[in-house]
Amino acid sequence: MNTNAPQTIEAQIRDQVAAYCESADVPGFVAGVYQAGEQIIVAHGTANVATGAPMLPDTGFLFGSVTKVLTTTLVLQQVERGVLDLDAPVTTYLPDFALAVPGAADKILVRHLIGHTNGIDADLYFPGDKGRDALAAYVKGLASGCGTLFEPGEQLSYSNGGMIVAGRLLEVVTGLSFPELLARDVYAPVGMTNSSTSAEQAILRSTAVGHFPDPETMEPKPTNMFTLPDTWGPAGGTPIGTIADLLAFGRTHLAGGLSPSGTRVLSAESTALMQRISFDMGSPNTPPIGLGWVLYPFGETTVLAMSGASPGGVSILCVVPEHDLVFTAYGNNPAAIMLQDQLLGWLLSEHLGVRIPKLVTELEQDVDLTPYVGTYRSNQLRVDVSIVDGQLEERVTYEPADASQEHIFTEFAGGATSAPPQRYVPIRPGLFAPEGYPLEAFDGYLRLLLVSFHDVRDGQTRFRNGGGRLTRRV
Repeated sequence: MNTNAPQTIEAQIRDQVAAYCESADVPGFVAGVYQAGEQIIVAHGTANVATGAPMLPDTGFLFGSVTKVLTTTLVLQQVERGVLDLDAPVTTYLPDFALAVPGAADKILVRHLIGHTNGIDADLYFPGDKGRDALAAYVKGLASGCGTLFEPGEQLSYSNGGMIVAGRLLEVVTGLSFPELLARDVYAPVGMTNSSTSAEQAILRSTAVGHFPDPETMEPKPTNMFTLPDTWGPAGGTPIGTIADLLAFGRTHLAGGLSPSGTRVLSAESTALMQRISFDMGSPNTPPIGLGWVLYPFGETTVLAMSGASPGGVSILCVVPEHDLVFTAYGNNPAAIMLQDQLLGWLLSEHLGVRIPKLVTELEQDVDLTPYVGTYRSNQLRVDVSIVDGQLEERVTYEPADASQEHIFTEFAGGATSAPPQRYVPIRPGLFAPEGYPLEAFDGYLRLLLVSFHDVRDGQTRFRNGGGRLTRRV
């Protein structure tokens, strides 16, 4: 950062955060920026409206899916040590790994787990097991309850299941539980001194809780569920820490695997491998994927990113190697993702001078909608696509597998598991924008709101892609 840059960034973020939180009823928000040896952290508002506890610079929060980059780091460490081979079948190390489709698990390689190309259809699979055997129970349940979306390596679909299987794989080859391994091989060498993996540990220090709008008053109300079950740990269910901790982790990946304290966490080769494109859908709403990282193109600049939802909260971690910058933030209301997108856009365009081209410049008329009409499914999710008044319309329905999973998902979603029908307007064949949004809304992180359709066969598409997740035509 140049002279006065830290103060300028801090003032800008503080003003932007205060204005947005007031207008969008986000109780609390905390953000941090590191660049070229300088670091600032801004905290605003309330960590828990039930207690009135303030959001402080060192308030802890749930990492959510940001954890996936930590899990990938653990996998690459074991590859470096010769314990794992990225191109070996998962069943080499985890012989009891199976899916509901006979033989399907045998084709999945270790790299498919952390590259979101495994095809495991388990994105909403929420078993509630607890304790040391939680991941073993998760993997066991896959064999009877979860099939496949596609052949491994054929497509890209954001995969919670793949990361959780990777977590169990790590337990088997190291002999440690996932929380123990995370603490030993990431938290400690990175210097994440305020990070933990359980509510029992988090309660010993200041920790934020998520909030949802009260259905009657629409005022922010604390979530009824602090964390997802232990079964979701490696995908982001349980790890908790601070902005300073995530900045330290981001700086480690900026520095080729060397932590701020000088401890070698990962080799430069492995760090670079995580940042290299391993699969590209070629669709604007789904950025290319590395290993662990999603590689967002902003013009000529690549942002390594991962966002994470937790019950009533959302986090984000962004690393910009070309500008030696790390940005991370957490807000304790799902609406905070819009603020995170705004802050990232400001940092890139105004602070760094990155020219961000328009992702969508115009809408195409007269697109044939018939190839997209039909029903698409993935684990416990149904999407019905139809043509209404000459427009594409989607109805998304949650179809719980059992009462336990329904309870967990309902709490995770804040009680609302259904949404009104959504109309979409064509950008071009196979790519659609939700009706009513200004086109510039999709230039940043919120390009995930676009919907795409892929793999046309006999005049019909096989896959729908929403938020980076695939559903398959049935």
